[in-house]
Amino acid sequence: MIQRIQTVWLLLASVTILALFLFPYAQFSDNSGIAMALKVTGVLNHAGGQNQSSTSFAFVLQSIATILLAILPFITVLKYKNRRKQISLILISLLLVILFAFWLFISANTAVEAVNKTIELNNIGIGALLILPYIVFLLLAMRGINHDTKLIKSADRLR
Repeated sequence: MIQRIQTVWLLLASVTILALFLFPYAQFSDNSGIAMALKVTGVLNHAGGQNQSSTSFAFVLQSIATILLAILPFITVLKYKNRRKQISLILISLLLVILFAFWLFISANTAVEAVNKTIELNNIGIGALLILPYIVFLLLAMRGINHDTKLIKSADRLR
């Protein structure tokens, strides 16, 4: 049933992970005081009042992974007739987002260590915090799917 509450949770999960394109997941300054922000699209430097962006292959892969993580909940919505498939797609999404969060941490740590600093709590950007609501929305969607399964089983018993 596409009009159920789990559809809202899954669509919110997609929107939440797509917000990584807007918000940096790490912020720091190099030794010369130039502010830098890491996004999934690349490194944003704020030097001399101008924003400069640089992208490498790793950031292209992060952008692709972010899009994949946004598409998976949407595909899950479209599999509304097969609740087991929905649960398995949500579990795959949860596993992938945990690996993705680890990847973001490693890339942030590498970028911060490149300027001879260590990653600290004040280096974490809003983007890194978006992983948690994504996971929560997926878990809420799974709860809604399980509720639907119980509802259908109880209706089958009454027949």
